[in-house]
Amino acid sequence: MGVDACPLGWVAVILLDGRFAGAEVANGLAELLERVPYAEVVGIDIPLGLLETGGRRAEALAAGKLGPHRSRVFPVPPRAVWEQADYDTANLHCREITGAGLSRQTWGLARKLREANQCRDLGDSPLHEVHPEVSFAAMNEGTPIAAGKKSWNGQAERRRLLRAQRIVLPEDLGAAGRVPPDDLLDAAAAAWSARRIALGTAVSLPAPPEVTSTGLPIAIWY
Repeated sequence: MGVDACPLGWVAVILLDGRFAGAEVANGLAELLERVPYAEVVGIDIPLGLLETGGRRAEALAAGKLGPHRSRVFPVPPRAVWEQADYDTANLHCREITGAGLSRQTWGLARKLREANQCRDLGDSPLHEVHPEVSFAAMNEGTPIAAGKKSWNGQAERRRLLRAQRIVLPEDLGAAGRVPPDDLLDAAAAAWSARRIALGTAVSLPAPPEVTSTGLPIAIWY
């Protein structure tokens, strides 16, 4: 199963034997995971695992894979930044400990980042961090997609790459069809990576993964 954050909460694309088998949308991640308890691996487009100091190697390596489109990967500051109560405090703290500020767009992920990490830390869900743009580049023989994911051309290219992997999204996705197309395509790419993890053919950035202070892996898989 591949999961991506979306305006409605979280959206998931489910694969069975590598082919589309359903889509779900839910406000909460725990609720979404409960609906698909049989998922062997869940690839999720959200940072999993935070360092106490410094930057994660996963982002640097993923940005390298995307080359001129490296801005599609955002830096993940240390844990203490995400523990702040509001953006202004988090931004100030980020500048103090990293020398760089925190964008409002990045801070906008704070609630969902905490939610996803809590789900993984509890050990109840087979969550693995993925990055759809890295996944799509891998499907494209290592070449990142030039067109943006919200553009017509960009979405057509991403759907073409998914079809080449036997992942065909139907015209009617039920409730999940209310989700923006780019989020659904990202969830499908995350599902592609999740299947590779299940098959033992996925690659991690870095390899081997870094680890958190509690021993959990920190890596982007594709």
